[in-house]
Amino acid sequence: MGFPSSPHFFLTSLIFLYLTTSAISSSQANRRTKSEYKYPFIRRASTFSSSSTTPSDGGKSSSSRIGGGYDYIIVGGGTAGCPLAATLSQHYNVLVLERGGVPFNNFNVSFMQNFHISLADTSPTSASQCFISTDGVFNSRARVLGGGTCINAGFYTRASSRYVKRVGWDPKLVNESYPWVEKQIVQKPNLAPWQKAVRDALLDVGVSPFNGFTFDHKYGTKVGGTIFEESGRRHTAAELLASANPENIDVLIHATVQKLTFDTRGKRPKAVGVIFKDENGKQHEAFISKRRGSEIFVTSGAIGSPQLLLLSGIGPKEDLKKLKIPLVHHNKFVGEGMQDNPMNTIFVPVKNHVKQSLIQTVGITKKGVYIEASSGFGQGSDSIQCHHGLASAEIGQLPTIPPKQRTKEAIEAYKDTKKDLPFEAFKGGFILEKIAVPKSKGQLKLIDNNVENNPAVTFNYFSHPQDLQRCVEGIRIIESLVKSSHFISKTGFDVETTEKLLNMSVKANINLIPKQTNDTKSLEQFCKDTVITIWHYHGGCHVGRVVAPDYRVLGVDRLRVVDGSTFTISPGTNPQATVMMLGRYMGVKILRERIGKEANVV
Repeated sequence: MGFPSSPHFFLTSLIFLYLTTSAISSSQANRRTKSEYKYPFIRRASTFSSSSTTPSDGGKSSSSRIGGGYDYIIVGGGTAGCPLAATLSQHYNVLVLERGGVPFNNFNVSFMQNFHISLADTSPTSASQCFISTDGVFNSRARVLGGGTCINAGFYTRASSRYVKRVGWDPKLVNESYPWVEKQIVQKPNLAPWQKAVRDALLDVGVSPFNGFTFDHKYGTKVGGTIFEESGRRHTAAELLASANPENIDVLIHATVQKLTFDTRGKRPKAVGVIFKDENGKQHEAFISKRRGSEIFVTSGAIGSPQLLLLSGIGPKEDLKKLKIPLVHHNKFVGEGMQDNPMNTIFVPVKNHVKQSLIQTVGITKKGVYIEASSGFGQGSDSIQCHHGLASAEIGQLPTIPPKQRTKEAIEAYKDTKKDLPFEAFKGGFILEKIAVPKSKGQLKLIDNNVENNPAVTFNYFSHPQDLQRCVEGIRIIESLVKSSHFISKTGFDVETTEKLLNMSVKANINLIPKQTNDTKSLEQFCKDTVITIWHYHGGCHVGRVVAPDYRVLGVDRLRVVDGSTFTISPGTNPQATVMMLGRYMGVKILRERIGKEANVV
C-alpha cells in the first residue's frame, strides 16, 4: 500500500465525499484508449494468448514470451511491483499482472482536487476498492496500476535509520534505492497556508526542533516530499515503469489473478505459474521458465498478498479445508498479525476560504504519535444541503448504514442527524493524529474462494491500552495546537471550546461504531468512537513467520512476497516511500546476486 502503500492515506472522513457537478463521471474517468496506456508494453489482459501451456525458455520479444515462460512474474503492479518490475527487466523477462486499469489521464486519479472523488467511486472499475473491517471502519485498497500511490495523499518520507537497521536491510543499497524513486516522481512541496499554520503551531507547542524540508525521519517538525506537482497533478509508481527495458517487460492490466499454481511432486512445493482472468472473464495461465532463478513475486499489498496465498493453498490447513481449498503448504501465520495505524481527526472550522492541501507538514513526537493536517475540501452551503444519492449523505460521506439497508428513508433520517453541522466546518481544515507503532493486532480470514471479494479483516483498534493512551496524548497536542498564537493569527480561527470541536468531530467522523453518550467527556471514549484509518495497514505475511528475510515464502520454492504485508511496523510517518524503495532494493539485490555486483542497473 499504500500509503499504500501504500496502500495508501487521508482522512477517511473525506473518503466518501460526493461526486460534485465538476466531477468526471465514472464511465468517462475509466474510458481507455491505446494512447492512454502511456507505455507500449502495457495492454489489456485479453491480448494474452495461452495457446501454449508448457513453460518455455521465453525470449526477448513480447510475442515469444506470451504463453511461454517468464523469468519473473509479478502479481500486482502497485507501489512495490512497479519499481521491482522496472529493475528486473533490465536483464530479465518480466510479466506484471495488474487487476486494475491505468492511472494515466484518469482525471479523478491524476489531480489533487479530485482526490476525494476517486475514493467515492465504488464502481467495479474504480481505482479504489472499498472494504469495511469487522471493527466497523471504512477503508480502501488500490485497484490500479501504481497501487496506493494513485489514491493516497501523496506525502513522501523515508523510514528512519533505526528502522532500516531493525529489519536488516543493507543501508548502502537502501540509500541508493530511495533516490532512484525520488529523482523520477518526488518533489519539494510549495507549502499551503494551512500547512504553514500547522507547522508553526507545532513548534509553538513544543514539537521541535524544526528540521526544515527533508525526506529523513527525525523527531520534531518537518516538511516532507510530495508526489504532487505544484499544479496539483499526481505522479505515481506506474511512472517508474519508464525505467524498464521495454523489450523485456509485459504489463497486463485488468488481469485478476485467481491463484498461484505449484509443482508438488518434489519434497517442497515449487511455484510454476499463475491463473488469471482478463477483463472479459476469460481464464489464462502464465508460467515462469524452468531456468534457475526464475520466480513469482506477490506484490498485491497487505490485503491482497495474504489473501492470494490463502486462495492458493498456503495457510492454516483447517481454514483452507473449510473452503475446500487444496492444501499446498500449512502455515498458521498467513493472515495473522494484521495492524492498522489508527487515526483520529479534529475538524477546525474557519470563516474564510482555505486553499486545498493534503499532507505536507508532520510533527514527529516522542509520545508515539504523528500530527499531520489537510485543508480546503469544503463545499458551499448549497452543496451541503443537496441530496446526492446512495453514496452520499448531505455532507457527502457514505452513511453509517450497511449497504443493503440504504433505503431512501434511511438516508433521509441520516441526513437529518447532520443538519446541525455548520458548512463552515468543511471550509476549514483538519488536524489528525496517527498512532506511530500500534500494539493492537488482528487477522485476515477468507470469507469465500472468490479473489474479487474482500476477505474479513479485523484490526482490533485500541485493544491494547498503550494505543489508547497514545491517542489521548495526540488529541491533547491538537487541542493545544489550535489555541496557539501562530495558528490563530494565520488561520483566523476563533477559539472554540474543546467540547464544541470534539462534538463536531464526533458527528462528522464516519464509521460503523456505535457512539457513546460520553464520547466527548472522555478522551479515551472519543478515540474509540471516532477512530478511522490512515490507510497504513500492514502485516499478514510477516518476515520470520510467512517469509524469510529475503522475502521467500517459507516452505515453498520460487515464490516471494515483497510489499507492506511483510512489515511488522509501518515505516516512517507514511509508508509509500519505503514500499517503493523496497521494490527497487529487491530488484537490484536480486540482479546483483544473479549477475554479480558489476551488473549495470539503471
